[in-house]
Amino acid sequence: MSELNQRKQTILRAVIFEYIREAEPVGSELLASKYEWGVKSATVRNELADLADLGFLEQPHTSAGRIPSDLGYRYYVDNLIADQDPAGDSQQKVRGATSEGDALQALLQEATRVLSRLTHQLTAASVVRDQNITIRSAVVSALGPKQAIVVLVLSNGHVENRMIEVPAELTLTELGLVNEWLTTSLVGQNLRNASRVKPVTGGNTSERLKVAVMTAVKSISKEINKVTVTTQGEEFLFAQPEFSRDSVAISELVDSLKESELLVDALQTPGDRPQVVTIGKEHRHAELQRLSLVRQKFYVGENEAGIIAIIGPTRMAYDTTIPLVNFTAKALSDSLTRFLG
Repeated sequence: MSELNQRKQTILRAVIFEYIREAEPVGSELLASKYEWGVKSATVRNELADLADLGFLEQPHTSAGRIPSDLGYRYYVDNLIADQDPAGDSQQKVRGATSEGDALQALLQEATRVLSRLTHQLTAASVVRDQNITIRSAVVSALGPKQAIVVLVLSNGHVENRMIEVPAELTLTELGLVNEWLTTSLVGQNLRNASRVKPVTGGNTSERLKVAVMTAVKSISKEINKVTVTTQGEEFLFAQPEFSRDSVAISELVDSLKESELLVDALQTPGDRPQVVTIGKEHRHAELQRLSLVRQKFYVGENEAGIIAIIGPTRMAYDTTIPLVNFTAKALSDSLTRFLG
């Protein structure tokens, strides 16, 4: 990628700022009149032409101003954004969203909701699904004469539960014995090994309950690799000018995003890089090449638990979005580690 001198960097930053704000091509007259650079519009026009020749800007129409290209946004993200913390009120809202509850699903629902409203973008989060995830606790609780619920708390913060039928003659003493067995047999095991635990089959009540519980554990183990994505703020995509002008394009885009496998694949970060910004044509899926994704991993202790991301047009306020995504991921990591670490 070409290195830009100070003036070209300044002009590229201004074009991106104006285009993000107004969603209209930016002309040299606007830049020269609005910014006190001490140069004439002709000089700015020449610099814009140079930036276009270098691939950092595009001109939608011959008589129009310039807009940033994917390469221009990439240069901006990699070189021109200063490190900064999110605004204080945004930090407070994110902390509030990630401070209550100890179940990952609930935390992600609230965190994605708040993040989408702070950024006015679509927010998505996925959970690491891995058979090597261990069981932190396993409990069966009676709900009635013939019903109980099996609850597994996993090492990534995920909570899974299943309803099961239990013998009508089950006593509290037998229930307690089964829970002791679950603690010694399942807790600390990864899901793959836990699902292979075989209780002694017999006719007594506690043994029949163990069989029912293990059927539920096997069901959880089988489904745990089906990655699910939590999303909030889909309506914000419809409000973006570049999409609202083309109802067919936005409908196709939303339909594509509803294909969970596409979104799951897009959320993954290459290699060991913890945070990745993918812009426009950098996406390998054509359906996503009008979008940018800003994503960050979150953890339970040192173990990766999932990914949270902002999805929006390439005309995205990267300077505020990136710090917010990073801050939210850290807040999630802190909460999950505090509750489950």
